[in-house]
Amino acid sequence: MRFQIRPASIALSFFILLATLPACSSLPRIVILHDALTPQEHLNLGVVYERKGELDAAMKQYKAAAKKLPLAYVYMGNVSFEKKDMSGAEKYYKKAIEKAPADPDAYNNLAWLYYTEKKKMDAALKLAMTATHLPAPDPAKKALYKDTLTRIRQYLASTGKTG
Repeated sequence: MRFQIRPASIALSFFILLATLPACSSLPRIVILHDALTPQEHLNLGVVYERKGELDAAMKQYKAAAKKLPLAYVYMGNVSFEKKDMSGAEKYYKKAIEKAPADPDAYNNLAWLYYTEKKKMDAALKLAMTATHLPAPDPAKKALYKDTLTRIRQYLASTGKTG
């Protein structure tokens, strides 16, 4: 004896299955979670990861923070610089300047990047000068900006250029 499956039986079985599915509580549900961390908390967590040498985890946190905090682009540039990704660092520092033009760190760090690579030294000089003229978040940073400017000027003088 042969068992035959009829199309009507398949359709009825499928309909019953569909009708009873919502009653099953073990089915996966899609839940949209909101980020529990604030942008500042993402930034702080990124700093912790960066200090531990976990640069990829730090970058992930900085990217989450950058959605609301332009300062995070400076941190992303710093991580890229530390990873020797100079084009990435340059991109992030420029983005930081675009998003927060009053932040001297972004100008100083981009100037330092150009200085360490000995490229775009005229731009490095202008960036360093801008950093020293903007209000610094604390006096220690002002000294760092002046040091960057001094080193760029010394390099330019040693190559016969003025600054």
